[in-house]
Amino acid sequence: MPSDDPLGTACRLEGVPSALAAARDGIDSLLRDRGHRRTTPAVTADALLHGAVASARLAGGSSTLEEVRRGAGDALAQSAVRLNAALLSLAPVLARSPLQALARMHTLAATGLAPPQDLGRPRADPAAVRAVQRLATDLLTPTAAPAIAVASVAHAELVVAAPFAVANDLVARAMERLVLVIRGVDPASVLVPEAGHWLMGSRYREALDDYREHGVAGCRAWLLYSCVALTTGVAESPLPRL
Repeated sequence: MPSDDPLGTACRLEGVPSALAAARDGIDSLLRDRGHRRTTPAVTADALLHGAVASARLAGGSSTLEEVRRGAGDALAQSAVRLNAALLSLAPVLARSPLQALARMHTLAATGLAPPQDLGRPRADPAAVRAVQRLATDLLTPTAAPAIAVASVAHAELVVAAPFAVANDLVARAMERLVLVIRGVDPASVLVPEAGHWLMGSRYREALDDYREHGVAGCRAWLLYSCVALTTGVAESPLPRL
């Protein structure tokens, strides 16, 4: 494994390769068994909505899926829904210009939560600027790591670095979903990874704390956690059952 591929190296740590393979097998089984022929724009829209509500709940919102369907969601739910509704249009942008995609994602998520001058801009802190630049570079740099790991670590990096004044976690979970799309894991975006994290309860924040505080061991713990959360999110997909 090349020494300049730290994520690829992390994916070789004990237990991680088998966990990543099992998560990918679960996704592929869902998409194969229920069939992409059953995927419609309505199913994708439902998955995006379900994910938005779960992400808003993780950010401290209180709106339920039923309330959001009725148009009665709180401010966090509205932000998450607005972000997810536009997310797939940003797939080609993320593939060629992650910084541009991040700016647009933050603008969508933070409108109404932050002053207009802060939308799409990192905090006035050199560390925040470096964080978004590093993530953009990482997303364009070849790696031996599976796409699930790339998506998972992009999520964690945005939460931990918190480069924006608000809505970092909403952007982070949307980023995970979008990386899974552009890297071919879930091209129709019918999984609900955000719901997987929500259903993991306190383990979500604990795993992020591990990532933040414990270096390589924390990265391993986050990757192992993410595989379980993603598998849980697979079960939440609105794809019709056979």
